[in-house]
Amino acid sequence: MQIHPSSAGGCTRRLVLTAPVAFAAAGPGSLALAQGRYPTKPITLLVGFPPGGSTDFIGRLLAQKLTEVLGQSVVVENKGGANGLLAANATAAAAPDGYTLLLTSMGMTTNPYLYKKTPRDPVKDFTSIAMLASVPNVIVVNPSLPAKDLKELLTLARSRSSTAPLTLATTGNAAPGHLASELLQRAAKVKFEFVAYKGSGPALTDIMAGHVDMSLPTVVAAAPFIQSGKLRAIAVTGSKRSAMLPDVPTIAEAGLKELSTGSGWYALIGPAGLPKEVVELLSSECQKIMANPQVRERFVANGADPVFLNPAEMSSFVARDFKSWGELIKAANIRSED
Repeated sequence: MQIHPSSAGGCTRRLVLTAPVAFAAAGPGSLALAQGRYPTKPITLLVGFPPGGSTDFIGRLLAQKLTEVLGQSVVVENKGGANGLLAANATAAAAPDGYTLLLTSMGMTTNPYLYKKTPRDPVKDFTSIAMLASVPNVIVVNPSLPAKDLKELLTLARSRSSTAPLTLATTGNAAPGHLASELLQRAAKVKFEFVAYKGSGPALTDIMAGHVDMSLPTVVAAAPFIQSGKLRAIAVTGSKRSAMLPDVPTIAEAGLKELSTGSGWYALIGPAGLPKEVVELLSSECQKIMANPQVRERFVANGADPVFLNPAEMSSFVARDFKSWGELIKAANIRSED
């Protein structure tokens, strides 16, 4: 088998595949590749949320950049519902030929524990292509709270656990901020009183008004209020500092070494059984896109820290995420609101 880059169209890059007999024996996706070059027609990129949100923004930016390098249109199709599950189901059911892809999020690894009717195994039912970004959350408190850092906050929380626990606003059942809050509570061995909100806007408003003590919103939602002094940032989730809040330490840096995760993320995946050549091409192009300074700036401006993991690295990450969040969701008895 040989793979030849096509030089037609200048920057256009496609796969020209030989040895059709070998591919025909390998399955339907490989057969499609053997019959021509990939891509030979437009690609559908499913986004599991309505237009206008962060997932949609990243999906459209990725689609634009892939269109430029692949020589075929990459068309975004918003298929919202059940925290991205509808789009995931459509992707899993699609032909493994590279023409239906999904811009997915952390819900890929949490939905199977929340939606029992149509669970999708994030490892077995999909092909990892590229991790693109992490989306850190940040612990924020009302500036009047007598806690300047994580150590002081946890000391205060422990002193009040049995009498008047600190109130913690959550937004979205099993959303990254909610799960990070549960993870913080368990790792620090403290007790918060969770207060559910339908969105970060009302939650942050109530924290600034002094009605609620703290929350873990996304960095992009909280940054304007942190910068204006209306909220105090304590620490961010994830294994490294947020590009949007570089002066705020991670939770691990701030003293809770057991907690170096808790961030949401975005990634490109396809149905199970995607041909290796398609995966390698798409992953390679994603890596180049994520190295583009203009793309990185746009990601950061939207609260997403650029990250690239290749297919093997992403597969391992997804497997770990699936296991760890499952353990937390079961222990905390978190269930779907649907």
